[in-house]
Amino acid sequence: MPSIEPLLRVAVPSPLRRSFDYLPPHGLSAEDLPVGVRLLVPFGRQQLVGVLLAVVTSTEVSHDKLKRVKKCIDSQPVLPRDLLKLLQWASQYYQHPIGEVFSTALPALLRTDQAACVQGKKVWCLTQAGRELELLALKRAPRQQALMQQLHGKSKWDVHALSVVSDNWRPAMARLVEQGWVEVTEETVLPLVQSEVCIPHTLNPAQQAAVDAVGASFDRFQTFLLDGVTGSGKTAVYLDLITQVVAEDKQVLVLVPEIGLTPQLVSRFRDQLACPVVVLHSALTDQERLAAWLLAKSGEAKVIIGTRSAVFTPLKQVGLFIIDEEHDLSFKQQDGFRYSARDLAILRARDAGVPIVLGTATPCLETLYNSQQGRYQHLLLPKRAGAARPPQIKLIDVRKQPMDHLISVGLRERMRYHLEHNGQILLFLNRRGFAPMLICHDCGWISQCSRCDSRMTLHQQINRLRCHHCGKEQRVPEACPSCQKTDLRSFGYGTERIEQALQKQFPGHTVLRIDRDTTRRKGAMQAMLDKIHSGDGQILLGTQMLAKGHHFPNVTLVGILDADYGLYSVDMRASERMAQLIMQVAGRAGRAERPGEVLIQTHHPEHPLLQTLIRQGYGPCAELLLKERADTQWPPYSYLAILRADSTDKEMPMAFLTQAADLVGEKLGKGCQILGPVPSPMERRAGRFRAQLLVQADQRQTLQQFLGSWLAQLEALKPGRKVRWSIDVDPMELF
Repeated sequence: MPSIEPLLRVAVPSPLRRSFDYLPPHGLSAEDLPVGVRLLVPFGRQQLVGVLLAVVTSTEVSHDKLKRVKKCIDSQPVLPRDLLKLLQWASQYYQHPIGEVFSTALPALLRTDQAACVQGKKVWCLTQAGRELELLALKRAPRQQALMQQLHGKSKWDVHALSVVSDNWRPAMARLVEQGWVEVTEETVLPLVQSEVCIPHTLNPAQQAAVDAVGASFDRFQTFLLDGVTGSGKTAVYLDLITQVVAEDKQVLVLVPEIGLTPQLVSRFRDQLACPVVVLHSALTDQERLAAWLLAKSGEAKVIIGTRSAVFTPLKQVGLFIIDEEHDLSFKQQDGFRYSARDLAILRARDAGVPIVLGTATPCLETLYNSQQGRYQHLLLPKRAGAARPPQIKLIDVRKQPMDHLISVGLRERMRYHLEHNGQILLFLNRRGFAPMLICHDCGWISQCSRCDSRMTLHQQINRLRCHHCGKEQRVPEACPSCQKTDLRSFGYGTERIEQALQKQFPGHTVLRIDRDTTRRKGAMQAMLDKIHSGDGQILLGTQMLAKGHHFPNVTLVGILDADYGLYSVDMRASERMAQLIMQVAGRAGRAERPGEVLIQTHHPEHPLLQTLIRQGYGPCAELLLKERADTQWPPYSYLAILRADSTDKEMPMAFLTQAADLVGEKLGKGCQILGPVPSPMERRAGRFRAQLLVQADQRQTLQQFLGSWLAQLEALKPGRKVRWSIDVDPMELF
């Protein structure tokens, strides 16, 4: 490595597992550039935006092959040193290319050479002349007339709102502006919203004890597990802690698992906290996301609420981290850079020397294990807040019972009782769509996805067949593609089909179906929640979107239509997730003064897991599952990584993984066990054949050392160039 003039080591977004060295841009020396700024660099035939990692004086590249940075985009670092450290650690731990890791951490607009500042957004509103204009004067210009009518109904319209109401609005709007009836102005993308006064929180003894315990560690790192039954008032604990942190002019990062949980949490925080609150999630526009990100970076935003990727938000002076529903699978990224936001947040808290609170009613087994080992401090909220009482949970044995669209006679009778007493009902089913499949009654043809080993789901309202794995969509055929007969029948049950059945069984009662199909449009989820709280929907039917975090004070009956899906799965986490989901769904019942009831339909009422869950609660059930994990030496008693490969060629994934397994010798594989390779349970997905290989180690460090050496050898394998492969460290889904 020859000693040369100082060079710039840059993280460039590419699939290569390394950083790249460059000469500084013309007119600047390497020492002039602070670490963390963005650089526009030549990369092959492209120009990419990278992040400066370090200034170095040696390189493995000969000087004549070094390229020069095109320009430095920023005058100040966009990523502070604490995030630079975290991202470099994450790249090594999760074995992912460092350039892609840094790209993931930046808002979309900062992955380009756009300046790190917020541009105002355009809004259209009526002028005085426009307000006085008679709409009948535009009867020969219906598009202009329709836009004027919309503008009369709402004072300001932005691009997004106009695009929702009209597909091709721009020409007509331009004409209205020319006529002087509409004016275009620019306003801040994301105004800081806050309450004028901080509303004090009345806490019960258990809540106060939790607040005191966390508050006593504000000056140091400590992980707290806030283990509170559903309805026990975990949010009130968060609010009290946040109030204390903000009073010291520090910031709080709150992570939630899903966008659907964000609106109600944001509304409550903004109503009760006298400080600026911003949100960060994928439903925002790029400009809105950048604005919130920069407000957090500057310290103006004191409370930042976000989903998984918000863990990479720069914070000027953080005082507390909160992970709500810490057990949720959504905190683990399942493709690309496969990181755990919960685990990285704990690492950030440790490096910042501040506490972190993991809140949940159903802790994941790894979190419980860490609590038992003394790594986390366990705080309990054993009772529901206020006058609310725990719901009564009962099993309904549906064996040999007549069922009407997955609803047993016993459940239907209890539904009628609760409706007669003005209670709301929540029914939970883990399948969306009208029916799992379409079948030909004459020849037995089934609507199979041509790109996956999966059946297509019938969505009757839009008359489409959709694959929920690869997203392929097609119209429902008028005749069977195999025998040309027209007797095509739907078989199975999804939320859409049960919705139609409920409308017939309970006429006069509004049924609200809440799943990914009914909440795709922006604002649709909030509109549904508003209907629920206003009492417009008496029967709520939903998937996991309704299972967690929501407060429905009028729900008195919860029905779980099928609880058997997790009892006999080959996935080690299936039973844990089933128990968590049942308790989370059950927690929606009886959250106010009215008592709640939970009915669980099952074909296996005698199963020990279900019996423990309904008789003793989640804690003893989790202990039972932890004992099973200890007996089988699955996590948290061991550490895992999965090597996955896929290709359009059926043989190549197994060929590559077989060679990968053969690399593991006595020296390389010491302390590790290789399981597989095997085809994935759904071998073909989106037209690609998939296989996997599992690595298990008794120590985390052993696994990391093995992966570092092994992956370097994998990159040299010839079959590896003919497949798409990835590594998943600490996987949450094994199959």
